[in-house]
Amino acid sequence: MRRSIALLCLPLLAAAGCARAGSDPTRVGPSVAPPPSGVDHRWEAFYQRAGEVADAWRPSEAWRGGYVPMQDATVLIGDPGFTDETKVAFGSGWYRARIELPRATPADGTIRFPDGTLRVPLVSAAEAYAQIHQGNPQPCDERLVEPPAAPPRKPGGGPTIEPGPDGWVGDRVNTPCAPLTVTGMKLGRASVRTSRGVASVPAWLFTVAELRAPVARLAVASRAVGAVPEGVAPTRQVPDEVVTVAGLDAVDGARLDYRVGLGACDTGLTPLVLERDDVVVLGGGVIRSTGPCTMQLVLKPTSVTLRAPLGDRVVLDVGGGGPVRLEPRQGPTGCPAPPC
Repeated sequence: MRRSIALLCLPLLAAAGCARAGSDPTRVGPSVAPPPSGVDHRWEAFYQRAGEVADAWRPSEAWRGGYVPMQDATVLIGDPGFTDETKVAFGSGWYRARIELPRATPADGTIRFPDGTLRVPLVSAAEAYAQIHQGNPQPCDERLVEPPAAPPRKPGGGPTIEPGPDGWVGDRVNTPCAPLTVTGMKLGRASVRTSRGVASVPAWLFTVAELRAPVARLAVASRAVGAVPEGVAPTRQVPDEVVTVAGLDAVDGARLDYRVGLGACDTGLTPLVLERDDVVVLGGGVIRSTGPCTMQLVLKPTSVTLRAPLGDRVVLDVGGGGPVRLEPRQGPTGCPAPPC
């Protein structure tokens, strides 16, 4: 019987504890629906569904000739050197500006794609800052400073002072969650994955006192940004042994790092990919648990290496059939909020 897994929270497991893919994952060619000879036939259901997903993909005119970003509009330009506090502030959108932010709209800018250019309207620095600034932090809980290895003694070498109303206790220090401080800005460019490959896009680059790298906010006005189309998935349910894609973590030439969602007790994660000249369909295969298990969905990282660099090919999810966005993770992962 197929199990239903309730999505209560999405705890991300550390990469060190998760299975990694090999450098030569299973693939099929453009005109082959079932897996080729010699492939583990446990995954035939994946290749059948992946072929249907690839056949159904019909990109729009905006996808082919417009600007459709495939990642978030806030981009880090280099290694930020996060601490625990600054990582929380960046993820939460906590900023404070120590400079005047111009409200004047700049002239149109140019997006440079691998296959051409596109002129687009831009937003002001003030509007870009308003898009990254998501509110003010609340004070953190007080943190108890750990006591020293040995409690202090009374002057003159008397007996140890015992904890209590008149004795030594651990100090409590109120450490507020601080926002990131914007000390400068300029109109520059950022590299962004789009429907037409990696493009150089106009962006406002904000200098942040607490970070080593600028925070870029793409400066393209919303009216010039195309929507990511929905895919067309087969009407039947996803095969029980196949898991779907939750996000694309990184693209490095032909290597794709991504996350799949599976049951907390599932094992044997196998990365699966169907590679064609115009699309790449990702998923995974697992061995389902047959015993008692918590009703929880977890995300596990894995990777595949394609026959050729991804380039401008779209990455589709074998489950829903839609494009998968690039969502780089910053630092260690964990459950974003209770219940976990």
